Amino acid sequence: MSARDFLFELGTEELPPKALKTLSSALESEVLSGLAALLGSDTLASAEVKSYAAPRRLALLISGLASEVPESRTLVQGPPATIAYDAEGKPSKALEGFARKCGASVDQLEEVEGKICFLQVAPAQPVTPLLPGIVTQALDKLPIPKRMRWGTSRAEFVRPVKWVVMLFGDEVVDCEILGHRASRYTRGHRFHYNHEIELIAGSQYAETLKSTGSVLADFDERRELIRAQLLDEAGKVGGQVVIDDALLDEVTALNEWPVALTGRFEERFLEVPAQALISTMADNQKYFHLLDEQGKLMPYFITVANIASKDPQQVIQGNEKVIRPRLSDAAFFFETDKKRTLESRIEQLKTIVFQKDLGTLFAKTERVAALAKLVAERIGGDPSQAERAARLCKTDLVSEMVLEFPELQGLMGYHYALNDGESEEVALAQNEHYMPRFHGDQLPSTQTGIAVAIADRLDTLTGLFGINQPPTGSKDPFALRRAALGVLRIVVELELPLDLAELLDTAASQFQQLPAQATVSNQVLEFMLERFRAWYEEKGISIDNYLAVHAVKPSRPLEFDQRVRAVAHFRTLEESAALAAANKRVGNILSKQDYQGVGEVDQALLTESSEKALFQQLSGLETALAPLFQSGDYQAALEALAALRAPVDSFFDEVMVVAEDAAVRNNRLALLSRLRNLFLGVADISLLSD
Repeated sequence: MSARDFLFELGTEELPPKALKTLSSALESEVLSGLAALLGSDTLASAEVKSYAAPRRLALLISGLASEVPESRTLVQGPPATIAYDAEGKPSKALEGFARKCGASVDQLEEVEGKICFLQVAPAQPVTPLLPGIVTQALDKLPIPKRMRWGTSRAEFVRPVKWVVMLFGDEVVDCEILGHRASRYTRGHRFHYNHEIELIAGSQYAETLKSTGSVLADFDERRELIRAQLLDEAGKVGGQVVIDDALLDEVTALNEWPVALTGRFEERFLEVPAQALISTMADNQKYFHLLDEQGKLMPYFITVANIASKDPQQVIQGNEKVIRPRLSDAAFFFETDKKRTLESRIEQLKTIVFQKDLGTLFAKTERVAALAKLVAERIGGDPSQAERAARLCKTDLVSEMVLEFPELQGLMGYHYALNDGESEEVALAQNEHYMPRFHGDQLPSTQTGIAVAIADRLDTLTGLFGINQPPTGSKDPFALRRAALGVLRIVVELELPLDLAELLDTAASQFQQLPAQATVSNQVLEFMLERFRAWYEEKGISIDNYLAVHAVKPSRPLEFDQRVRAVAHFRTLEESAALAAANKRVGNILSKQDYQGVGEVDQALLTESSEKALFQQLSGLETALAPLFQSGDYQAALEALAALRAPVDSFFDEVMVVAEDAAVRNNRLALLSRLRNLFLGVADISLLSD
């Protein structure tokens, strides 16, 4: 079977930079999916695939694509042979109906293993006429939230389409895509070479655009070129450029022919908190900032132009002219905000609704203050500091700086609190109570920051669940899943002795009235413990370990984690599988006998040597394990319980639990119940699989 190169390029107006990589990946995935359904995965596996994405184009090059859809043979089964003919040997109605369905005559049918069958043969066909349909279907499936129309065309895409290239080998595929006839003509850079460029074959695509059109179509190539240019520019001024991956991707998506240039701003702006300057440079202008050897912001920025200017200094001066008013605004906001204390802004929080059924931000901070005070007491912090920090923690939201740059919430609160003369601990908590902001982010470092961070999240969780608005499916507008994980991370990683049940009850009591007031604490606790499932999956810990601990529902996250790790260690022991099976058996017996609670074992009713031995072993372990449970040494507890394997095995080998004598039966059930409850002191190991 012959093969050719297939090239598809969609030329557009500038595509949304933050969506460019996603669109490119989706186009490749959808086209390959369509081709795999047509040609088969094995046939497609020999082809090489390369995606291209630039501001004004999405392209896909498949080298060595099969030129034919191979012949396929399918055996279609029909009625049983026993009913295919009547007594006179004539075709039955069932047989004739099957033949009509297959578009065949009765003579073309055959009997295979007692069934009348038809061998359906789809002959080989050229792939060229099928390519436009596959591409069109792929374009229709791209993740575009809102499509647009342009001019009088009824075609819809994320941006107006300007040209379409579709080549199979050196031939143009005759088709129309999004209102444009396919051709072999692409276009060069909007400024360097705004002309059509003829492509003879797909293999020439990237090199022709680069050498003739001043366009680097390969996203990864542009990205690495920009990175190298940034490092080179930073070296010229003796600084270290900070390359944020998301910003680098966005800048890569904005430029077809990137050229990095270094500009400068007045040093007076360095009096403004660095992150405010960084935010305005990155978010508004897409500039990269530089740090000196001490990690302090330097009065330089690096911009990436989409043109190789003959007079680069003029481009630099233009960017310096643009950034100056931006930085001046930040400096003005900072100086203006410092004229008012955070405390004086508390009253303004009464005008801002947190959630329509949960009141204002002022009401929220009052609740958080009370809860943070309790958390601080439990972790050995300063309750008064926690209460103070919580009352101020949302006040920077009404500052001019945060209104202009919302991403600076918390950080500006820290600077303004220091300016107001608040303690370092209270000031740090203004920023730290938002930590962790995202997966893998740093945790708060101060006890006051920890207290407010936990209290703020638990208040939000309790409030939303209390008004029956938990997350549903992919909808989580208040980021409750992230809030729950944030609390778990803080408590577990910082090894805090906190009981969620106590804190959630306190959080619920801060609300005057909630529709689900009676059950909200348990609902939120269960929701938070469920977050541990993904936590452990990510860490590569078996889900069985989580389920075994979840079954006993410890409400202290640190203790939950200690138990899970103890169970993971227990499973490495030789005795674990037998004891897990024994616990499962015990659970089934107690359930079938409807035995509730832990009864007293009457030694006088113990007649078999193996049940006496088990009783003695259990009695000794109950005493020995008490301090281990008290100290949270669950690993040592399970190691001690592993010694029960031999007496438990002997018990089940020699003792009839369900004895005819009711007193003996109940006594043995009580013995098994004590056995099971010792293990439940750590986890329900009956849930562990082999």
